[in-house]
Amino acid sequence: MSQSQDDRQRWNDRYRQSPVPREPSDFLRSLADRLPTTGRALDLAGGQGHDARWLAKRGLDVTLVDVSDVALEQAGALARADGLDLGLLRLDLEVDPLPPGPFDLVVCLNYLWRPLFAALPAVLAPGGLFVYAQPTRSNLQRHPHPSARFLLEDGELPTLLQDLQSLSLTEGWTDGGRHEARVLARKPLR
Repeated sequence: MSQSQDDRQRWNDRYRQSPVPREPSDFLRSLADRLPTTGRALDLAGGQGHDARWLAKRGLDVTLVDVSDVALEQAGALARADGLDLGLLRLDLEVDPLPPGPFDLVVCLNYLWRPLFAALPAVLAPGGLFVYAQPTRSNLQRHPHPSARFLLEDGELPTLLQDLQSLSLTEGWTDGGRHEARVLARKPLR
């Protein structure tokens, strides 16, 4: 079985065991007044679609990408129950290219694949926004998971923002008790 198939199976198993949808990200909701309410949005590694559904309810045309068939099926069912139409794409972000843009908003929360940052400018529309949050190595002081392999180094996030302008960047302990780096960035207009 390939690494991609292993990852898909692992995530499918995880989503089968925890089918209850979570609320949208507190961080994403905190940016509500800065995010578009029209246009196209891309939610990367969005799981069961809690953030994608929230964005769709706000008026965006949302494409949800995840490696897990189970998560995408759950996201689709929840969206239909809410009267929402989500685009659903099963992709392994470590292997497959991103869907073609341009997107007015790209969201990637709690997923780290460093090469992804280089692909973002090509799919963002001029002036498009990128929202990202991921725990850093300092998170291990209080939590054993995610493991170091899936953590940003402290201070690393600004170095990954290729050709994107940071509008707000924070790193520290969140109200939820995690040590995270968070950014809202924009692709320049030209």
